[in-house]
Amino acid sequence: MRTIELLAPAKNYEYGCAAVDCGADALYVGAPGFGARVDAAVPVGDIARLCDYAHRFGVRVFVTMNTLVFADELREAERIAREVCRAGADALIVQDTAFLRMDLPPVELHASTQMCTMTPDRARFWSDAGFSRIILERAATLAEIRGIADAVPDTGIEAFVHGAICVAYSGQCYLSRSMSPRSGNRGACLQACRLPYDLVDENGKRLMSGKHLLSLRDLNLSQHLDDMANAGVSSFKIEGRLKDINYVRNVVGWYRNRLDGLIAGRSDLRRASQGVSALDFSPDPRKSFSRGATSYYINGASRGAASFDTPKSFGEPVGKATRVARDFVEGAGLGVLAAGDGVCFAGPDGGLVGTRVNRVEGDRIFLNRPGGIRAGTALFRNYDRRFVAALNRARTRRRIQVAAYVSVGPQRLALTLDDGRVSAGCSVDGDFAAAHNPSQAEETIRTQISKTGDTIYAVSGVEIRCDEPRFVPVAVLNALRRTCIEKLDGNRSAAYPGPVRRPENRQAVFPQTALTGADNVTNPLAERFYREHGVETVEAGYDLNDRFDGVRVMRMRYCLRREIGQCLCERPDYRGRLFIETGRNRYELMFDCKRCEMSVVCCNRTE
Repeated sequence: MRTIELLAPAKNYEYGCAAVDCGADALYVGAPGFGARVDAAVPVGDIARLCDYAHRFGVRVFVTMNTLVFADELREAERIAREVCRAGADALIVQDTAFLRMDLPPVELHASTQMCTMTPDRARFWSDAGFSRIILERAATLAEIRGIADAVPDTGIEAFVHGAICVAYSGQCYLSRSMSPRSGNRGACLQACRLPYDLVDENGKRLMSGKHLLSLRDLNLSQHLDDMANAGVSSFKIEGRLKDINYVRNVVGWYRNRLDGLIAGRSDLRRASQGVSALDFSPDPRKSFSRGATSYYINGASRGAASFDTPKSFGEPVGKATRVARDFVEGAGLGVLAAGDGVCFAGPDGGLVGTRVNRVEGDRIFLNRPGGIRAGTALFRNYDRRFVAALNRARTRRRIQVAAYVSVGPQRLALTLDDGRVSAGCSVDGDFAAAHNPSQAEETIRTQISKTGDTIYAVSGVEIRCDEPRFVPVAVLNALRRTCIEKLDGNRSAAYPGPVRRPENRQAVFPQTALTGADNVTNPLAERFYREHGVETVEAGYDLNDRFDGVRVMRMRYCLRREIGQCLCERPDYRGRLFIETGRNRYELMFDCKRCEMSVVCCNRTE
């Protein structure tokens, strides 16, 4: 029996609780420092509170410390890691191997996607080195996932299924750093891949201008969950620690429903946590932040991953304008809109233009600012007022089903609550006389024992055992129920498994003997780790560089030539060199057709 986990982002305590309530089996949350989203750092006290809440449902909490650490930061990084472990973290997600040489409490270590694990030999080494889980690169195909999972059958495999995509292989992007002091590997990505670029040939001719050539659509693999589970994925991860709380609730609810359906249809899978979430809204990922959906390369290389016109959310398509008047727009399908909805479209220059619906009459919509819409313009809804209102009204609760067993005798009343994994029993002595009205006495017992109020429990059924129907005062039943619930809470807490660090195989040999700047070694502890595992030559990580001219600042499976129909393997019109430019920054695109990869090489010159 394999355990399947839905892993959700938690920007803070409130967002984490919302994710738990909507059905997450695990959360990932930023540490106070050294997390890959500097704007999603969470104080240790809030991490502790979140662990307390999540653990009640068997939901695990993973803390991200997945940036590179510089030499003068090692002591501070170790201090923070120790604090979050004491706060209750179930695992640390790390990129820097220095953490494997720190003196930490027992805690699982998860190999961040920033470690760019794409091959079975790398996965096998990280497993041997002490990582309990490997978080895959987003560009991994099903075949690659299966190969990695087969190589490490005793190691968890985590894969992203939804949200923003880093166009470069994770951890292999230095584009922001080549333009500024900011670095994605240090938690302060400039989002340089979302900027507009010109595509220029070797003669200086501009082939495309002002397009977001490296900006990708958002990942949505909700149609591929079964295939991913078959390939060996055990944790399905949602991106979005910087998204709003309604994105978290909506997308978590969507994938909870999808995974529940998957598990229900198979006998070899089970859910990782406990509790049923009663969603009083209908999840729909099209209603939340979306640059358009792509399955990326889950089934291999294909076109259609890019979003050239805008890096912003444009939402769901609603129709095309067929008639445009001074104060209204008509078009089939536009009647689904409502007053207060946000609408966007591509303006005359290709840029995204947004406006708001004032009122709707059939398929005729009256907009706040209709300028720029022409007949044939495709319209998108990027804000659904009614859906957001339903989300805001929703009072989603997650409850753990428990069976209640009541035993009534002449001198003793006993109650046992059982959630299927943990149970608690309590009893009280008293004089319980035979009931004058047996059916009413039994109904009173069932009713009072089932009143779990604001607790996390819901009684699925009450079984009464007695020599004969007996009268039990309501106050006695209520007091016994409260005591038993408190005891069940305590028993569940005591039964929660503590984190365990996987031992490191010191004899394991790293697959390479020489490391380049792209292997991201930025401190002596990380260098020591690699040398102890057979590495002979270690170059300083690129994030320590001041100059990037000639450095490959991105490597990726995404290929701009393929995206624009100029793949070198398919008789393109132009085979010469290609460059992209934005502002004063210039980069050459390099193509490795054998590996089906594209690289971006910096051509900037530092004066």
